[in-house]
Amino acid sequence: MRFAPSLSLKSIRGVHQSDTEVSKIMRSMDVIPDVIHIGPQEFLNVTYHGHLAAHCGKVLEPMQVRDEPSVKWPSAPENYYALLMVDPDVPNAITPTHREFLHWMVLNIPSNLLSLGDVRVGYMGATPLKGTGTHRFVFLLYKQRDYTKFDFPKLPKHSVKGRSGFETKRFAKKYKFGHPVAGNFFTSQWSPHVPSLIKAISHNARQVAHF
Repeated sequence: MRFAPSLSLKSIRGVHQSDTEVSKIMRSMDVIPDVIHIGPQEFLNVTYHGHLAAHCGKVLEPMQVRDEPSVKWPSAPENYYALLMVDPDVPNAITPTHREFLHWMVLNIPSNLLSLGDVRVGYMGATPLKGTGTHRFVFLLYKQRDYTKFDFPKLPKHSVKGRSGFETKRFAKKYKFGHPVAGNFFTSQWSPHVPSLIKAISHNARQVAHF
């Protein structure tokens, strides 16, 4: 297994001379090549509850990331963007047979106005199962060529169905995104709160199905 959660970010291995700072860190934690081939140019500003930064693999508790974060980036008004959040370590980093799990997808975001984008896959927080070790949760921002018609089903935030087996590289290639323009990631592990978080997701999913 290449991914080593305990790896110090100061001991960057396999660094390429052309790597940006965010790319170096992603490469050190095997986000490159597990999720993407080439890293982004900039850090994506991802913040939970106004003060918890999802930055450079920082460890966050599942309860801390249960709600949708604030995501910010510099942008020109004429551009459209796609935002993805994935977990490549499903069910675990050693045997990721269900890589990747898609936690969030917002498409056709005008400029940096995330609230005006098409939420194709509703946000689902981190719920790593007990005994599965550390998981990486990766945010990637892609610049679209223009406003785009996407052939991807709409998945509500409480639905698990259709999220496993997503492949960022294939999706980006299909829609000719090029390399991500910004990105970031955090790590998380099972905590005693996970069972209640999963129960809440299941409960809300049943309520949605009922109506």
